[in-house]
Amino acid sequence: MKIDLTDTTASKINKALVQGRRAIGTPAVGMVLTMVIVTDEENAYDSIKAAEEASHEHPSRTLVVIKRHARTPRDRMASKLDAEVRVGADAGTGETVVLRTYGEVSDHADSVVLPLLLPDAPVVVWWPGDAPKVPAKDPLGALAQRRITDLYAVENPLESLEQRARSYAPGDTDLAWTRLTPWRSMLAAALDQARTKIVSGAVEAEAENPAAELLARWLEARLNVKIDRVVTAGPVVTAVRLGTEHGEIVIDRPEGPLATLTLPDQPSRTLALKVRTTSELIAEELRRLDADEMYAVALRGEATKEKVSHV
Repeated sequence: MKIDLTDTTASKINKALVQGRRAIGTPAVGMVLTMVIVTDEENAYDSIKAAEEASHEHPSRTLVVIKRHARTPRDRMASKLDAEVRVGADAGTGETVVLRTYGEVSDHADSVVLPLLLPDAPVVVWWPGDAPKVPAKDPLGALAQRRITDLYAVENPLESLEQRARSYAPGDTDLAWTRLTPWRSMLAAALDQARTKIVSGAVEAEAENPAAELLARWLEARLNVKIDRVVTAGPVVTAVRLGTEHGEIVIDRPEGPLATLTLPDQPSRTLALKVRTTSELIAEELRRLDADEMYAVALRGEATKEKVSHV
């Protein structure tokens, strides 16, 4: 069910949500968080689709904030809020409100979003495209327990990565880091099996890949060795090589969903290592909303006091 509201207010949107739930016989209980997506028209469809798919695991109220750019001086003076309320089959397992802001309302989107947050529930803000330089100090970001950005979506990812490192606050995370979870899990398992000292390492990936840089920094911090960055044709991260006193530990995925794991004095084996969808990445991020300490380690390349075997 969809309800369109023109030149509306947060109060009228809340009434429309109640109206929609009554019409389809669905209560508000059961939703576990509020997801705020800050995007533009170009990326709105894919972002909403990913959030709706993730809502099957995490039922939520999704608020999509689209700031419309003024085309004329008159438009810049206009202050207006349009909304599209979606409930039932049109909104996954939760409910979705698409907010289009104009004029001064765009500068105070937090005042529109605040009355629409689920009471006593966590808030997650996701920027699928360009994000603020300091997400935690952004008016919308300040409302959230978890702030999700994506270095893959910006023009200069490595430059933006340095900015993320300078501005990091507990609750920040990035989908470039989330994409590395299968790699990190496999590397941890490989090191547990090998149980030998790492003396060198390399991460192979396409040029300017932010996930590869995060992976290299994380390995440097955890293993206390220099990790070389090796440029390949890609796509994304293609291999990790860790030198030991007895040979190399290698995870190699040149293309496709399968990788080859090689350990010293052991036969090679094939492992599943597919590139996951955005909805899968978002669903993973919503499973825990506390500070991601390992992301902070990877951003800053700082070693922790934990044992190396706990990579």
